[in-house]
Amino acid sequence: MKKAIVFSILAVSLLCGRVLAQTKSSITVKGSELNNGVVLIEVVKDGKTFELSCNQGSTSCIQLKGGKYTLVELPPNHGLYDCRDVEVFADPAGAAAEPTKKLGEYCLAEK
Repeated sequence: MKKAIVFSILAVSLLCGRVLAQTKSSITVKGSELNNGVVLIEVVKDGKTFELSCNQGSTSCIQLKGGKYTLVELPPNHGLYDCRDVEVFADPAGAAAEPTKKLGEYCLAEK
């Protein structure tokens, strides 16, 4: 019983740590293209241009259309890719709303 309680506390702590380490921001997709099986998406975040990339055919890789989205940066060593891993969500109705529909997972690189 004591081990189960300790395990439960540890699991909750790890989950909370991951959630707290995530950074959420708004992005605008400017364009996207397919290049040799890699989806490349040009985005603007905080006035800077970045590139999202993912492997075509992956279930969490879609070619995003132009518009606004919510980007969540994952903590180091989390996610599908060995890079600065991010998840993209449909932009919620309000700025205070939490993103609900995950569209894909990508590598984030500054251009």
